[in-house]
Amino acid sequence: MRIGFIRHGRTSWNKDRRAQGSSDIHLDQDGRKEAEKLAQHLDRNEWSVIVSSHLARAKQTADIIAETLGIEVLIDQRLREASGGMIEGTTEQERIEKWGENWRALDLGIEAEEIVVARAREAITEFEENFHGKNILIVSHGSFLRHYFKSALPTLNHDSHLFNTSLTIVEKQNDDWVNVVYNSTPHLNQ
Repeated sequence: MRIGFIRHGRTSWNKDRRAQGSSDIHLDQDGRKEAEKLAQHLDRNEWSVIVSSHLARAKQTADIIAETLGIEVLIDQRLREASGGMIEGTTEQERIEKWGENWRALDLGIEAEEIVVARAREAITEFEENFHGKNILIVSHGSFLRHYFKSALPTLNHDSHLFNTSLTIVEKQNDDWVNVVYNSTPHLNQ
């Protein structure tokens, strides 16, 4: 069994470096093209199902991939991005201007990492049971995936930015998940 984790394609807020969080932002034209390139890169015979966050940028990415691969998209709200609280829609500079250099130390309503990891683990455990023996693609978001990977794949370097439409694949070997590919984007060079 394999699980492929995909970060959604780019949005205008990604380009402006705005915190998206649970804001429902759509893919822009470049994001749709990135998703199409990833879809062409994936082996249509390898993947059985796609499970996506309900937020538009992830769902649109999943729909583009599903159409190319000829598989269905299931929606699971537990795969949504970590809520950004009051920082959603702002850039780093705007946050510094509004709350100061130490804005990260303030309680601005940002969803706690442990809550994100708990819902990620719950969802993925359920997918393992429901789709036993099948290869699953999960389309989600940068902070959600980064938090989960820090917990599930602790030996990897988690300081690197997860790229839009990056693919991370883990494979079940005995009772352990083993990383096969991390933050991979060769499709973007096609």
